[in-house]
Amino acid sequence: MSILTSEGLKKEFSRRALAKGGALLAAGAALPFYNEPALAQLSMIGNMDPNAVKINANENPLGPCNEAAEAIYGVIKKGGRYMYEETFSFAKTLAEQEGLKPNYVMPFPGSSDPLHRSVLAFTSADKPFVMADPGYEAGQRAAQFIGSKVIRVPLKADNSHDVKAMVAASPNAGVIYICNPNNPTGTITKRADIEWAIANKPAGSIIVLDEAYIHLTNEAFGSEFVAKDKDVIILRTFSKLYGMAGLRAGAAIGRPDLIAKLSSYGAGALPLTGMVGAHASLKVASLVPQRRKLIGDTREDVFSFLSKHNGKFVPSVSNKFMMELNGMPGRDIVAAFVKEKIYIGRVWPAWPKHARVSIGTPEEMAKFKAAYLKIANA
Repeated sequence: MSILTSEGLKKEFSRRALAKGGALLAAGAALPFYNEPALAQLSMIGNMDPNAVKINANENPLGPCNEAAEAIYGVIKKGGRYMYEETFSFAKTLAEQEGLKPNYVMPFPGSSDPLHRSVLAFTSADKPFVMADPGYEAGQRAAQFIGSKVIRVPLKADNSHDVKAMVAASPNAGVIYICNPNNPTGTITKRADIEWAIANKPAGSIIVLDEAYIHLTNEAFGSEFVAKDKDVIILRTFSKLYGMAGLRAGAAIGRPDLIAKLSSYGAGALPLTGMVGAHASLKVASLVPQRRKLIGDTREDVFSFLSKHNGKFVPSVSNKFMMELNGMPGRDIVAAFVKEKIYIGRVWPAWPKHARVSIGTPEEMAKFKAAYLKIANA
């Protein structure tokens, strides 16, 4: 019986993708990192009480904008066709808005898929995956599955990525993963720090800059790094601010030779509804600033409430935050809110006394605040 090394496994995936593209997709549903990671399924609740509040998965309860919904509705009857042109049109528009050529953008069903593929393409047993701790775990799971070493680097005191420690973590790093703003903390890593990481990373390593939540902030996008042909792959998704988590749309943005390496690990048409909805969303100039303000106002209202009641939380610029409550273990915090029919997010091992809370509608957060007072004063 032969045992595949991580490099061998990667080659096998590549071989299957090239020879049996559809078969890999069919088998991929069983892989723990393919498409959405298994950890995302932790957000499933089952038969939830209609009066319950679900603020556990960093979703946008507003859903897609009207223009996107109308575009999706209008194309449903054409769903019997592959309509690849819709995917190409989406990529072209996104590239134009980023100031890039179309071949610098590769569409995907969300951003976890290209994150997984980046791990497959650029890490191995002797090329580690370097990430922040706490941080988004999808890349870590993909790395562990193929036998790549995972190096977790604690966040700095200001809860930003410690880029100097990450760069120094391995002279042979395959991928240095920076989620900005970070998940789960919702905190920003300064642009100057990211620039330093790009300039000082080990030769041959790739910076994967996950900007899933960047639209929720006033921070500059990282597109400039790609325009300068740096060793950077940027991840984008329409699951967060754009409210399309279930519709699946996103992209990898990078130098053509880099993103081309992602295509070997899967094949198949992308969801027509997601591509059409994302394309329509990009054309609504007012959508990002309007939703950024709405979500930001709700978040700041919750922070004001928590501060008033001596609550402990990590200030965030995103659509989620980490909080403590009376020194309780994080899992107990989650369980206490479930009893009040409020479903908040999960706990990270690096921060066992924190639980993540997503920002919902003002009405949902009002219920969260009422539950918080009841639990805090129990």
